Amino acid sequence: MGRRPGQQRGRQQRRDRDDRDNEFVDKLVHINRVAKVVKGGRRFGFAALVVVGDQKGRVGFGHGKAREVPEAIRKAADAAKHNLIRVPLREGRTLHHDVTGRHGAGRVVLRAAPPGTGIIAGGPIRAVFETLGIQDVVAKSLGSSNPYNMVRAAFAALKREDSPRGVAARRGKKASEIVARRRDGIDSPVTAADA
Repeated sequence: MGRRPGQQRGRQQRRDRDDRDNEFVDKLVHINRVAKVVKGGRRFGFAALVVVGDQKGRVGFGHGKAREVPEAIRKAADAAKHNLIRVPLREGRTLHHDVTGRHGAGRVVLRAAPPGTGIIAGGPIRAVFETLGIQDVVAKSLGSSNPYNMVRAAFAALKREDSPRGVAARRGKKASEIVARRRDGIDSPVTAADA
């Protein structure tokens, strides 16, 4: 006796969803124990901050709360998968240009770096870069050290990141013109003798 078409479709959709979930890497950034005072005493819960990415330029973060740690982490990971952003990367390893981002009292500066530099960043921001797939970057957090503010500030900065192709499309030029001008600026700095 064969399966009905509806069963096969449901099974195929579950398999597709599992494959999609397997392509993502998730990192737990912060876990916080919270207490609610009730008549019988305290009731403890957990809040988790998780960063999820495919290590190919897509990344997202999520926040989840539950009575148990694994459930809070699962909820946070699901929330992160729902608000993924795509970040253009240069050669798949670093940023195209330096950028700053802020959220609340948190402020971060992200700088592109030459090959072999590695990820020079502290805790929460490092997790964002590892899941994003960046290999060379320098980051500095200025202001708040709250992990929620740091991650949100890093995402605000990454949303401002733009590729030469995107800039060229906005200006009505070719991407090669923009990259050539950038290369000229790096290779031949203006000295006092030139001015």
